Amino acid sequence: MEYNSNSVQKAVIFDMDGVLIDSEHLWQKAEFEIFSSLGVIVTDDLAAITKTMTTKEVTEFWKSRFSWEDISLQEVEELVISRVIELIKNENCEIKGIRNFIKKIKDQGYKIGLATNSPYKIIPFVLEKLKLTQYFDAISSSDFEINGKPDPSVYLTTCAKLDVNPMHCVAVEDSYSGMLAAKRAGMTIVAFTNGNNDTDLRIAEFIIQNFEQVDTETISSWYSSLS
Repeated sequence: MEYNSNSVQKAVIFDMDGVLIDSEHLWQKAEFEIFSSLGVIVTDDLAAITKTMTTKEVTEFWKSRFSWEDISLQEVEELVISRVIELIKNENCEIKGIRNFIKKIKDQGYKIGLATNSPYKIIPFVLEKLKLTQYFDAISSSDFEINGKPDPSVYLTTCAKLDVNPMHCVAVEDSYSGMLAAKRAGMTIVAFTNGNNDTDLRIAEFIIQNFEQVDTETISSWYSSLS
């Protein structure tokens, strides 16, 4: 993949779930409601296995264990997505400080992208809710990739849309799967913990606990390592 060799432009690419919005519990609620209505016994142990999967992969996972009839995989997937969108619209799920953080990055002249395993149709609702649509130069979903994270494809696609070499990009991620995708894409990783100490952070170059404590000097220091 080729990028503008004359450009010194740098970018930051955000994951969505767990970084822009606190949505894990929304997905859990939607999946429990929809799959339970189809006769699926949603246990905590099995649900934990699906945590980093795409919606399509999650639907296939439950179908393979608790087969249902009279409704297609795609229809079930759409039911889950629609329920998640409804919950996002109605619940307070914004990650504290994310709006000002993104504005700081834009004010410093960096391009901004979004790379998520979540379905593409959810992205506009999230950005609209956070009033951040105008700040993003490119958005990508694993919907349009053969494999989701930890495969790097969704990150590489976003870099291509931004026309910025992955070596000049920082990824903000909250999961090991997402960090691994960014690492495989050749990006620098900023791990966002949001107070969660359970995530494996060993491959992250930088770690932040919350967005409110990140100043412009800290942001610049991430990019100085890319020069």
